[in-house]
Amino acid sequence: MNMQVPMGVQAPQQPKSLAETGLSSVMMRDILLKTMFRMNLDLVSDLSRAISLPVVLTQQLIDAARQQRLLEAKGTLNATSTSNEMGYQLTDAGKSRALDALSQSEYYGALPVPLAAYSAQMKRQSVRDIKLTRPELMKGMGHLILPPDLISNLGPAVTSGRSILMYGPPGNGKSSISNGIRAALGDKIYIPRAIEYSGQVITVFDPIVHSSAEESVDDPNALRRSGNRYDNRYVYCERPSVITGGELTLDMLDLKYNPTARTYQAPLQLKASGGIFIVDDLGRQAEPPQKLVNRWIVPLEESRDILALQSGEKFTVPFDTLVIFSTNFHPNEIFDGAALRRIFFKIKIDGPNQEMFLKIFAMVAKKKKVPLDEATLIYMLKSKYPTIANNFANYQPTFLIDQMIAVCEFEGIPYQMTPELMERAWSNMFVKQETIAK
Repeated sequence: MNMQVPMGVQAPQQPKSLAETGLSSVMMRDILLKTMFRMNLDLVSDLSRAISLPVVLTQQLIDAARQQRLLEAKGTLNATSTSNEMGYQLTDAGKSRALDALSQSEYYGALPVPLAAYSAQMKRQSVRDIKLTRPELMKGMGHLILPPDLISNLGPAVTSGRSILMYGPPGNGKSSISNGIRAALGDKIYIPRAIEYSGQVITVFDPIVHSSAEESVDDPNALRRSGNRYDNRYVYCERPSVITGGELTLDMLDLKYNPTARTYQAPLQLKASGGIFIVDDLGRQAEPPQKLVNRWIVPLEESRDILALQSGEKFTVPFDTLVIFSTNFHPNEIFDGAALRRIFFKIKIDGPNQEMFLKIFAMVAKKKKVPLDEATLIYMLKSKYPTIANNFANYQPTFLIDQMIAVCEFEGIPYQMTPELMERAWSNMFVKQETIAK
């Protein structure tokens, strides 16, 4: 596949020389040797894909390693190759060097991107440069029924790329709204497979977090091998979205060092660069909310984060992330004034009024093919909701209708709603307060 540079944000240019990779010749050579050793590759085209370097530059690395007698040609053209490529193999000295390099770091595969180059690319694709219109934000919210003033508040918050705190009673769509914001962003950016700092490699691309769109692959049979393809050390992805909840701890925001493999993995917020970091259910974590937000003070104010290597050496990385905090607590209960000042937008997500609740109920019923029944709706509004002070929540229509569907399927009757089915559904939405004998 001969992939051209996609339209959109400015792409990282494919290096035209080994020097343009920004890496030392020793690091590139050692990663090449480790990759050949671990992946048992012998063709230039396969190695080019494995280390994410153009074929012509991969050949230059191989030639340099041959001069150092770390590699040798197999002597005959590879019989299984349709392009009649020459095969290469590690010499005894090459195997020794590969093992020595692996003892220092097990990392092999795609060449990393220097931190400085990564920082420059993040500026070209900053989440703060996105300007959403009201229709685009509404489209991202999909089927959600939201009050107009909420969209009016969300729009400037998202467009600013600053931090957002959404708070309010549970079950009113704070998590769904967060995901809708992510969907509204729409465009794609370039995520490095790994970055390099001070000779250390930090893996960034994570298939769980990053949704790969397409890759730029160098075709060894093409007449022109440079063209306008982008640097394949990056992966072209949807803007990332990292969602954490009660499991979030402070150490998840630090570099992860694997002492056995002697490799690093990027923390969550670095993987979320160029996208959204959602802290859901703030206040449910083992760490106090104030302590978690204190960790974000420098990143939120200065758009940079400070990480530390195993040696203790600290360095700065870009912090280009839309951070969304979501909580069921009132902000004054979990934050002091200084922390609240550093969260740029505070948006309350209230439950719907009766009119909006009925619209949501009707929409869910239609979607799930359950006929509306006026008597059941009157029973629900007159007999059930007064028992909870008419506290409507966005989750309730789906919950109640799913409960009625479950009963209908069990009883073998057509989907329907009746006061009796509503009563059974309601009994599962709330637990009666009572003393249980122990």
